Amino acid sequence: MMVDGDETVEGGDSQSSDLLQMNTAAATTEMAIPRLNLFPNKNHISDSYDDLELEFSSSILRSLEKYLPMDMLTANREEKGKFMSDILGKYISREECSQAKRRKTYRQEITSNYQPRFKGLYKLDPKLFLLPSFRKAISENTEESFRRIISEPFPGVFVFKMFQPEFFEKLLVEVENFRKWAHETNFTIRRPDNTIFFPEVCGTMFDSHYGFLTENGEDRDADVDFHVEDSEVTLNVCLSKQGEGGEIFFEGTRCKKHMDTDPKPEEYFDYCHIPGQAIIHRGCHRHGARATTFGRRANMILWCQNSLFREMQTYEPEFSDWCGQCVHEMKEKESQILAAKRRELIRIES
Repeated sequence: MMVDGDETVEGGDSQSSDLLQMNTAAATTEMAIPRLNLFPNKNHISDSYDDLELEFSSSILRSLEKYLPMDMLTANREEKGKFMSDILGKYISREECSQAKRRKTYRQEITSNYQPRFKGLYKLDPKLFLLPSFRKAISENTEESFRRIISEPFPGVFVFKMFQPEFFEKLLVEVENFRKWAHETNFTIRRPDNTIFFPEVCGTMFDSHYGFLTENGEDRDADVDFHVEDSEVTLNVCLSKQGEGGEIFFEGTRCKKHMDTDPKPEEYFDYCHIPGQAIIHRGCHRHGARATTFGRRANMILWCQNSLFREMQTYEPEFSDWCGQCVHEMKEKESQILAAKRRELIRIES
C-alpha cells in the first residue's frame, strides 16, 4: 500500500467512491420498507386476487389495496399482491395464514359441489334481507341514526333488529338442505376452532371475518360452554328459538393474563335471545349459553377480526382499561399508593 504526501491511500478517491456507493445502496435497501397511505383512495376499484397463489385471502388484499401508495396502484396484481403480503407478514402469524387457507379451500369445495336451494341468499341483496330501519341507519351513518335502532341493556352488549323475517325462513331451509347434502356425500361440516385471542378493540376497521351457523337442542349440537372468541367483535343473530333455555350469560371482559379470574358481581348479565334480534359484543367478553331444556334454537355468528390490532397487544400497558380484572387491580394499586402516602403524612406530622 502506498501513501501519498497528503497521507491518503493511493487510489483513495476510487475506494472512497466505491465505499460511498456501497453505503448509499445499503441505505437505500434499508429504507425500502413497504408502507401504506394513512387514508384510503375511495375512488379506487380494487382487483380480485382469488386466482393467485398468495398467503392472504383476496378479501384482505382487496381492502388493503385502497391504501397503496400511488406508484403501486398502477402495478400489476402480482406486484401489488407481493407488496401487501410483505406488509401483512409483519402482523399476521403463519398459523393464521394456514387457517385462512384451510377455510378458503373448504369454501371452494362447497361452492364447486353443493347446489343451493335459494341462490338469491348468496347474492346478499340488502333490500331482500335487511330491514328498512337498519338500511336507513347504515345509509345515514351517524351516531344518532344508530342510536335510534340500537339499545345497550348491559355495558358492552348492544341489541338491535337487522334482518327480514323471510330471510330467516329461507336461511333455515337452506341450512337443512346443506345438512342433507353433507350427509349424502359424507362431507364433513367444520365447526369453528376454539383458538382463543384477547385483543383490545382499537377501531372500526376489520380486515377479515368468519361466519357460521349453530343449532342447539334436540338432535343438534351441544350447548356452547363458557368461552371467549377468535374475534375483536362478534355479531350473534337469533334465527329461531323453539322451547326453553339457551339464554346467553356474560361474565366480564378479560385480557389473556386474567382469563380464568372470577367475575365481579356487577359483571354478571343474562340475555334472553329473541328470534329476529342481533347482539354485538367484544370477542373477549366471556360468555356462554345455558342449557336448552327442550326444543331447538339456531343462531348465525359472525366473527369480525383485525390483524393489526392483535399485533398491538405487544405494546399494551401493564393494565388494560377494557379488562375488568385489570381495572380492579389498577384501582387496588392506586388505593395502596394513597394509603401509603397517608401513613407517611401521619408519621411526619407526629
